[in-house]
Amino acid sequence: MSGHSKWATTKHKKAAADAKRSALFSKMARNITVAAKLGGDPNPDNNASLAAAVQRARMVSMPNARIKAAIDKAFGAGADNAVYEEVVYEGYGPAGVAVYVDCLTDNRNRTAADVRSAFSHSNGNLGTSGSVAFQFERRGTIAVEKVIKSEDKKVADRENAVDEDEFMMAVAEAGGEDYEDAGEQWIVWTAYDNMQAVQKGLEEQGIEVKGSELTMVPTTPTQVSPSDAKKVQRLIDRLDDLEDVQNVYSTMDMTDEVVAALSEDE
Repeated sequence: MSGHSKWATTKHKKAAADAKRSALFSKMARNITVAAKLGGDPNPDNNASLAAAVQRARMVSMPNARIKAAIDKAFGAGADNAVYEEVVYEGYGPAGVAVYVDCLTDNRNRTAADVRSAFSHSNGNLGTSGSVAFQFERRGTIAVEKVIKSEDKKVADRENAVDEDEFMMAVAEAGGEDYEDAGEQWIVWTAYDNMQAVQKGLEEQGIEVKGSELTMVPTTPTQVSPSDAKKVQRLIDRLDDLEDVQNVYSTMDMTDEVVAALSEDE
């Protein structure tokens, strides 16, 4: 699954400038607000979607004050009341790569126009609802650092590696479905609705979790040439830059050749 992991592809995205960092925080805040409101509880311990949103925000160093403000906004009144709604757009990019776009918006017309423009400028086509969703599977991912901070951790460090079988048993005991080696991290795969429970199970065994994320994994990855991969990535980057877009998933197969091609543009 290493070729399909969103965690493994983030290093190929352009480094964010200060303006982009601010935009990222705005997206995170919107995601937190909606998760809190839909879950009906401001406590992440009782709201799995909110817990995942908060965890993701902390991974990009979003200040605690902004996280709290985003949660509070979900239960405000009048002008402070959040009115965002979840909208999904589906389509095809260059080389027939399926693209699935998660959005949170307070203006459907604006968002639809922006997303359609991104597809058009990238020689892609915006499709109808359900046109590509069947090509993805909802999963949970948990990132675990390989470098350990204390002797009671079960995760291997670079110098004193714990047997991998021990980590595999810990993942199974926590309810994880699978895991993969992602360089400096282990990525644990879980069922979409079981991610929080698996994370808690790992932590109870002394395993330090770096972060977790709900994601969409392509069931049948699309093979593309290096030149087409760059075109697809430009579409993904264009969509990611839109204020209302939360996540962009594609079926592009991240082979070593594709990864190398995308790294040239960093």
